[in-house]
Amino acid sequence: MNGKDMVITGLGVVAATGMDAEEHWESVLAGKSGIGRISHFDPSSYPVALAGEVGEFSARERVPRQLVPQTDRWTHLALYGAESALADAGVDLAAFDEYEMAVVTSSSSGGTEFGQHEMEQLYTQGPGWVGVYQSIAWFYAATTGQISIRHGMRGPCGVISAEQAGGLDALGQARRLLRGQSRLVVTGGTDASLCPYGLVAQLSSGMLSRSEQVDRAYLPFDSDAAGYVPGEGGAILIAERGEPARAEGRGYGVVLGYAAGFDLPGRPTSLARTVRRALADARLDPDDVDVVYADAMGDPRHDQEEAEVIAEVFGPRGVPVTAPKVLSGRLYGGGAPLDVATALLGLRDGVVPHTPGVTRPLPGIDLVREAPRESAPRVALVIARGYGGFNAAVALGRIDR
Repeated sequence: MNGKDMVITGLGVVAATGMDAEEHWESVLAGKSGIGRISHFDPSSYPVALAGEVGEFSARERVPRQLVPQTDRWTHLALYGAESALADAGVDLAAFDEYEMAVVTSSSSGGTEFGQHEMEQLYTQGPGWVGVYQSIAWFYAATTGQISIRHGMRGPCGVISAEQAGGLDALGQARRLLRGQSRLVVTGGTDASLCPYGLVAQLSSGMLSRSEQVDRAYLPFDSDAAGYVPGEGGAILIAERGEPARAEGRGYGVVLGYAAGFDLPGRPTSLARTVRRALADARLDPDDVDVVYADAMGDPRHDQEEAEVIAEVFGPRGVPVTAPKVLSGRLYGGGAPLDVATALLGLRDGVVPHTPGVTRPLPGIDLVREAPRESAPRVALVIARGYGGFNAAVALGRIDR
């Protein structure tokens, strides 16, 4: 590790499994699912009824009042997550120049619910009923902009849109910025597309689980896998330069390596190449990795493909594999940041969490099931794939106190 390492110093988790990092971590270790019947609207006429909702979240209690009608729920969740992450990091923003602080988040679909509401107004009431904030609240960069404005962060700001893989791509961009003039980057991402319009858009992939059994709906790497359960939320992360953070005794872990790839139609997946490039970037061998947090689509074809890649890179059953996202659902732009937060907590506490519900695992990988393993992992690899061909991998390292 050197002075140009990127250390994650703050975690702001907001998911069906918890409203902060520690509550989420307790749920993960206990195998406590946040999946349930959709309550944001009546799902009885839709083929999908289950989702991972952030049920306890109230924007009017968690977000500045003037921002609530101006922004979508996806941004509300991120604003709350950013506040939590900054508090967790213990940073004094006044000690930073405003141009040394940057914001890079991932977004999958933007302000879906806000957009749906304004379209309803348009078609039922007329154009004069469409709110002025429609022009910005739906936009997939809205979250980055609102966090930047709220905290006076005027350094390089951006958004990555690559579905689930975008959450790792945002970390990759944050690392590039920290190697330049930025000293602190707010990164990660959230998603909130559990509204009728959002759910219909998700159904087009054909990969959502239609089961109504909470404990059997999302079974990645299981012979009974039949799709994934959608969810909302994610994690906002605070990234800082490694040397100053470690000198102050702060940080959950180090981002050691990152790589991204893309799958072309009709060709073999590039995922193995992406994983190897992430390890090479981290100067690690496959044997150095202690746990893989899998993308775990829950789709039989994609699961088999990912399992074969893991076995190819690490050897058959060569590394423990886990997918705690079965407890929160697949969160699109917020999913990979939540996996990163979970992996960092596992490195901190020396634990590999399990993948509840799987009873008939695919051969070839060592899927951690039934209970967490206390194996003192030092290096974790997070894999993320995105609908349309995106893929990414990030290697995380433990910080020794």
